[in-house]
Order: sequence, then structure tokens, then C-alpha cells
Amino acid sequence: MFFKIGYTVRPKRVNTSSELVYEEHNIEGILIEVVPNEDECTAYGFVFRASDSKCVVVENNLRLNFPKPFNDFSISRGNNFIGRNTRDNIISGANHILYSNNYSNVISGNYNSVKDLVSNSTISGTKAVATVDNSNVIGANQVGDIVGQRQLTTLMYGVETTGAGTVASYLNNLSGSLFPIPLNSIMYFHAEIIAVRVGGTDVSGGGLVGDYASWVERGVIINKSGTVSINRERDAIKSSGHVTNWRPTAAVSGTDFVMNVRGAGNTDILWNSSIRFTELKSPVAL
Repeated sequence: MFFKIGYTVRPKRVNTSSELVYEEHNIEGILIEVVPNEDECTAYGFVFRASDSKCVVVENNLRLNFPKPFNDFSISRGNNFIGRNTRDNIISGANHILYSNNYSNVISGNYNSVKDLVSNSTISGTKAVATVDNSNVIGANQVGDIVGQRQLTTLMYGVETTGAGTVASYLNNLSGSLFPIPLNSIMYFHAEIIAVRVGGTDVSGGGLVGDYASWVERGVIINKSGTVSINRERDAIKSSGHVTNWRPTAAVSGTDFVMNVRGAGNTDILWNSSIRFTELKSPVAL
């Protein structure tokens, strides 16, 4: 969370009693934990409990406290940290963290996290973390594990090709959007890919609208202290029509996962990849 204009303190965390712990820079420029006063508490949209002078996220363990201008309709029954500009989420369970600018997520379980700017995702289980939009994340951890240590993430990549070159498809069919591979993590991925011709002028080999092909791409990706590598394979499943040169290929770009695809000249092809990532995050450097 950013420092609010006019304030030198900001919320850092929520303790086990639903009380906010703030932080500020000391004279050496190091962030240290502090207890907020009433003005500092309410400035960030939280509740100042007058009975014991505590700044809290929820009051009576029933009502989430949100900055009023953002019209959040979230529901909760637990001690959750809700950041700024967060709304229209459905929350059950306890000790979840929604960082900021999170919209229309469904969170259940315990100790789950939704990173900044993540929306339209479903997060369940224990200590799962959602890092991208439109994802489904399940955490299978214990309270003592690190966040995201064991989890399953499902998402989609898409693109339309019109030529024979290899191009990248993108997360949620949004140009430039890719799934990041967390530091010191290893993932088995299983991608189911379907492609169908929807137009174009190339009729060589008898190609027609409605020609299709499908594949499975699978393998292992590992992020060793910031260096990401991939070991993959592909199986063709079923196809129909003139699809000789079509193919997907999983790859990495920097620390991001990429699904490259190759179509055919003068042929309009729609691509969709449904991808599952089975993740292990190491508590030590790999």
C-alpha cells in the first residue's frame, strides 16, 4: 500500500487480533513498525475502536471496513486485510489479504492472497496466491508453510493468427500479458490447446473454414534464483482438414511463461490454451 498524501505512516499488516500494524521511516530511512493514532487509522479507511484505542480491520468480526468512496460489497466472516480501491469481492474464511485495486474475486479458505491489480479470479484453500486476472487458484498448505508453497493455478492464453510465422499468444488474449513464474519455484504445466480456422484467402490443400487441430503441451518450468528454464514436449491429439503447419510450443521469456503458436499463410486461425500449473515454491534458493 502506498503512503497516503499528507501522512508518513501506512498500514503494513494485520495481527491475530485484527489490529492494524503501521510502518514509517525512522531517521535512518529504515521502515519500522508503529501503532497508528485515530487520524492515521481512519485516513486509510479502517475503524478506530475507542474502547481500547486500537485500529482494526473488522469490528465484531462481522463487518469489513472499506474506504467509503469505493462501494465495496464484499462479504466476510473473518479477520481479513482489505487494501484500497478494492470492491465487489466475495470473501469467506479468515486471514486473507487483498492488496489493492482488486475487483470481483471470490476468496474462500484461510490465509490466501490476491496481489495488486488482480481481478475476476477464484482463490480457495489455504495460503494460495493469485497473481493474474481470470485465474483459478487452489492452495493445499498448512499455516506454517510459505504462501503459494503448494498450489494449482489454471488460466488461459489466446490469440488470432493470420500468417505462417510463429507468434506469442497471451494471457486472457490480452496483448503483452503473460504469467510470471515465481522466484525459486518449480512447476509442472499441462496445456490443452485448440485451434480453428475462421477465414482467410489461402485455399491451398483444400483448407476450409472449420478446419481444426488440438494438442497437449506439457513439461516442467523452474525458476532458479531468477533464471527460468523449460523442459517440454507436445502430443498431437485430433485434427480435421488442412492443418499441416499448425503447432503450439510452450516457452519462456525472461521469467514469464509463453505459449507460442504457428499458423498458415493467409489463414485466419483462433487459438485457445487452457493451462494448469502444479506448483512447488521452495523456502530456500534453488
